[in-house]
Amino acid sequence: MSKTQPGSETDLTARMREGNTDALATIFSNYRERLRRIIQFRIDYRIAARVSDSDVLQETYIAAAKRLPHFAKQPEMSAFLWLRLLAKQQLVDVHRQHLKAEKRDARKEMGLQPQHVSSPTSLALAVQLAGSITAASEVIAKAEAVALLESSLNEMDETDREVIALRHFEELTNIETATVLNLQPSAASKRYLRAMSRLAQLMSKFEDSDCGDNE
Repeated sequence: MSKTQPGSETDLTARMREGNTDALATIFSNYRERLRRIIQFRIDYRIAARVSDSDVLQETYIAAAKRLPHFAKQPEMSAFLWLRLLAKQQLVDVHRQHLKAEKRDARKEMGLQPQHVSSPTSLALAVQLAGSITAASEVIAKAEAVALLESSLNEMDETDREVIALRHFEELTNIETATVLNLQPSAASKRYLRAMSRLAQLMSKFEDSDCGDNE
């Protein structure tokens, strides 16, 4: 019977479940850049200039150290997905603090005051997609493009939006995506293919409209 190698992912995760903070530090270091990319994708672009991803990472690590005993109660969750969950919780706090503060509303600063409550995933996807559009190179133009894309993305099924965000932008594996969405891996794979097809249709429609407005 093979033994777990000291320092391996499995060994470190097991030690984390025992409350070992050194194992947590190593695991967190291994996933730091992956978590950073997720934070950069998920953070509202209107406050990104005021909140650094490094600050969110630091708060995530502090939260992980405090909640390490809780990790032991979730034997089916991988260390990475647990840390990702904590990072998203930190982002919720950051967004609540900066986007709802009465004295300094980032939406007003950008001149964007949506008339509807949108999905955070729709906004994150819209910002990424708008970045590839030449006509959205200026701040105001980009804000308008983001708003239009966000509206289009809200037409998609919520799970379809999320599967695109997880697979395409957070770069999660299909198995990790299935775990996050509580789906079977085969179902997650089918949802991803279907969602990407729907997204391509929306982008084609948007770009046709964008070109028409610029003629």
